[in-house]
Amino acid sequence: MLLDLHTHSVASDDSRATVEQYIKWANVLRKKGKSIDGFVLTEHRQFDHHIDYSNLASDSGLIILKGAELDTDTGHFLVYGISDEITNKVDFSDVNMSAQNLVDVCDTYGAIAIPAHPGRAGIGFAEYLDKGMTGFETVRTVEKLNGSNRPGEGEKAEALINARGYHGTGGSDAHIVSAIGTCMTSFEKNIADEYDLVEQLRNGSFEAVKLDS
Repeated sequence: MLLDLHTHSVASDDSRATVEQYIKWANVLRKKGKSIDGFVLTEHRQFDHHIDYSNLASDSGLIILKGAELDTDTGHFLVYGISDEITNKVDFSDVNMSAQNLVDVCDTYGAIAIPAHPGRAGIGFAEYLDKGMTGFETVRTVEKLNGSNRPGEGEKAEALINARGYHGTGGSDAHIVSAIGTCMTSFEKNIADEYDLVEQLRNGSFEAVKLDS
């Protein structure tokens, strides 16, 4: 199963794409023979428990899940499996929250926090580790392929993965319609919901891929 694990809709302040537009573009790709089974909306600094994409997913034949991208004191993190307990304990709007606390809360309440675009200058996990940041013993996965990476950032992410033995995910980081699916994560098993997603991310049975791979 191929899922784009990093997308932003107009709910994020810097995106111009609606969920419906992403669905239409994904189906255009499928008609062209490309493979994409769904995507995860990882809006910046927010999570709305009341939004339900199940009808859109059913009508489109795509898996549409929800997560978040959060700003922390150790770069940006993608969070999957978000529950009421997590949003009660973590202020998603805090742009300098403790990344270690976020990881710990996710570990405790059945979610997972993954460093986004870890090779990115200024906000990448690798840069903080290079500066001597310690901890994060339970982090086993980072984003390997990001469709918005600048030259050198993907290579830095891959070097981090190789040095530390991390697993690597893929996501487009789409903010415009045509970007969705450019990078994805290929899972060995089918995923129906956020619980399945967290389980598969924790067991490491996946790989990062590009659309034409």
